[in-house]
Amino acid sequence: MKISIRRSRRAAIAVALGSVLALTATACGDDGSGAGGDKGAEGSGTGKIVFWDNNGGVRTDIWKEIIADFEKANPDIEVEYVGIPSTDYQSKVDTAIQGGGLPDVGGVGAAMLAGFAAQNALEPLDDRLAKSSLNGKLNEDMVASLKAAGGGDGKLYSVPTSANNGVLYYRTDLFEKAGLDEPSTWDKFFEAAEKLTDAKKNEFGYTIRGGAGSIAQALDAMYGQSGITSFWNGDKTTVNDPKNVAALEKYAALYKKVTPAADLNNDFTKMVAQWDSGTIGMLNHNLGSYQDHVKALGTDKFRGIPQPVGSAGKRVQVSNPVDGMGLFKSSKNKEAAWKFIEFATSHEENSKFNEAAGQVPSNNDAAKDAWISEAEPTKLAAAALTDGSTTIVQLPYYLPDWNTISKADNEPNFQKVLNGDMSAKEFLDTMAEQLNEAQAEWTERNG
Repeated sequence: MKISIRRSRRAAIAVALGSVLALTATACGDDGSGAGGDKGAEGSGTGKIVFWDNNGGVRTDIWKEIIADFEKANPDIEVEYVGIPSTDYQSKVDTAIQGGGLPDVGGVGAAMLAGFAAQNALEPLDDRLAKSSLNGKLNEDMVASLKAAGGGDGKLYSVPTSANNGVLYYRTDLFEKAGLDEPSTWDKFFEAAEKLTDAKKNEFGYTIRGGAGSIAQALDAMYGQSGITSFWNGDKTTVNDPKNVAALEKYAALYKKVTPAADLNNDFTKMVAQWDSGTIGMLNHNLGSYQDHVKALGTDKFRGIPQPVGSAGKRVQVSNPVDGMGLFKSSKNKEAAWKFIEFATSHEENSKFNEAAGQVPSNNDAAKDAWISEAEPTKLAAAALTDGSTTIVQLPYYLPDWNTISKADNEPNFQKVLNGDMSAKEFLDTMAEQLNEAQAEWTERNG
């Protein structure tokens, strides 16, 4: 019964992926058309294009600012902005791929890239980038990350906009009052979580993510504690390694002991808002929420530091997906759509976007701007990734099923773990079976 959810999901999308199966059957005869056979068109390079933001609501204001800049520089192009919450984005794009109505341009991060590319919905961008003013200006590691996430054909289907990194935010005022050291190790983290909790006063040491997006954060805590440095051991995943099982048991046991009960259903926006407005000692998130904390707390009541180091003195954390912009193959105005992608990832605009988002710019010139050194979590994250102190466990974004396995298939099960209705071992064994199956299928397809 462990993979019943996965089998049901596959049955449900079998019809939707008919075009993909047809393409697979005639792999050498791909005519370059998009899903449903729509090749799109270059268009006139003027007129209207539609842009779907994959983090609508959170990044709406900065995208509208960038769009206004673009329309001022390109008065013959109009950009229609559609903001879609991150939790709804994949399903909305998948539906549009099969039923029509895709935008010209959309946010396409590494976690979703393989699934969209497998449905032949995205335009390869290698040639456009090579002829672009962006050529040689983008972070090579981010470009390589998105190429690797594309499903195995080595093509670039998304131009990177930013990179993220896991951050442990902690309330310096609460730590100083309690006489606690910075939570730079997992031992100090667990000690602080317990010491800062007084549930009767609505004071908690930590807020745990139990709602949408919970799996990646749980994996980060698991691998960080266990010290396991690879997601795969041969063709089998390490997620259910006994060391990871023990780590997840310890992490999940924090729920309602040192965390608010509301955490069970909290996605990142609710979790961040709760931390910003309350008396909670620590929060695991990423660089993207830094500006929210500054607005709520100023810069003197909190810090954002790299994830804790393990007992061996080494920091291990899972990879955070690179975000980017993709050009949908069905677009009837690809020339204008590409102009927008090129503009949005140029020095000034990419810097503006990432300063607002608190993330690492993809444009090399933007990454040298002064605000980087002034945003401490971004500065520390960049240092941790380059000074040899951190090992990154690469998540398998290249698997078309990764996003579904790590979200729809297992987020409800993680809530069961938090509630005590499922053991950490059963949860991880279930996920491991799904991942091993997906990896075997990917290996069979790609050799």
